[in-house]
Amino acid sequence: MGKIGISIYPEKSSFEKDAAYLDLAHQYGFKRVFTSLLEINGDKEKILNNFKKVVEYANKLEMSVMVDISPRLFDTLAISYEDLSFFHELGADGIRLDVGFTGHEEAKMTRNPYGLKIEINMSSGTNYVDNIMSYSPKKDNLIASHNFYPMAFSGLDTDHFIACNARFNKYGLNTAAFVNAQSAEFGPWPIMDGLCTLESHRHLPLLTQVKQLMLMGTIDDIIIGNAYASEAELRLMSDTFFSPVLALQVSAVADITEDERINLFDFPHFYRGDKSAYLLRSTMTRVVFKHKDFPAHHTTEIKRGDVLIGNEHFGQYKGETEIALQAMPNDKHRLNVVGHIVEEELLLLDAIQPWSSFKLVEKSQDM
Repeated sequence: MGKIGISIYPEKSSFEKDAAYLDLAHQYGFKRVFTSLLEINGDKEKILNNFKKVVEYANKLEMSVMVDISPRLFDTLAISYEDLSFFHELGADGIRLDVGFTGHEEAKMTRNPYGLKIEINMSSGTNYVDNIMSYSPKKDNLIASHNFYPMAFSGLDTDHFIACNARFNKYGLNTAAFVNAQSAEFGPWPIMDGLCTLESHRHLPLLTQVKQLMLMGTIDDIIIGNAYASEAELRLMSDTFFSPVLALQVSAVADITEDERINLFDFPHFYRGDKSAYLLRSTMTRVVFKHKDFPAHHTTEIKRGDVLIGNEHFGQYKGETEIALQAMPNDKHRLNVVGHIVEEELLLLDAIQPWSSFKLVEKSQDM
């Protein structure tokens, strides 16, 4: 089972604010904490003491803390990759290598006596992980995560992201990616146009980003890159991540009937296996609700994302629930257009797989 996580940046905030955020995230089942020590500007001892205080607090909540570092930091702190006691004493569960070494060093680091996880960068698209694996690392201590990208238009292309994931999935390594909370305001750097891995996610609602990563099925852990996400975002992300089925948000038409509402929102849907290019079909509703009346109304032309129910003129298909995958005619007026998948979630329709279960939920204000 994967985990959800948050990010904190003690240099940019206060212990009180970080602790309150950790408490809130813990309440909603968040287990991972990302933080950054890429640069230490100012009083080194004071900065490290602040970090240690926050890490200790997260540990009390049984949250796993990964510290992002670069080879330059080893020089700044006068430490060696052969001795990771500094990070053990800091209370971290592991270190994330923003920039890697040669592969031999990473493998050696996985065999540290403290059981620290060594998290490597997934985003480069090179044979980096193959090289590390050739040096026989302790696989239990090797995990991976993508970068996040604070500059607009610099995030990963989706095809590149998928290709990178495949390089790591073949070794069975735990993987992670970052998503962007629209309510959050800061990260580790001065420029911050959001902190997501995929560029296509930058301006999407947090919930949609999470759903798409889950549907891809190639990322284990999902971490909010920027701070601080709102309580509503934390709650919705948690509900979505731990839900046994995907929930698609629907904006219902004004004249939807009560029977149509029951059909859509009170029934667990199942994507019929014989896939059509035009329709995602949930056929069991026509069996369960065959006794109900579905008078014809709102039989407009059909566009991608429309949610449909077969009406009384549709014979054996009366009561069947469908989602349009592309535009199609409704010239025989046999389908009632009773709602529409919300605009920001239309991209999810391409990722849902036949034979999968899902539910439809009515769009609410805090989603």
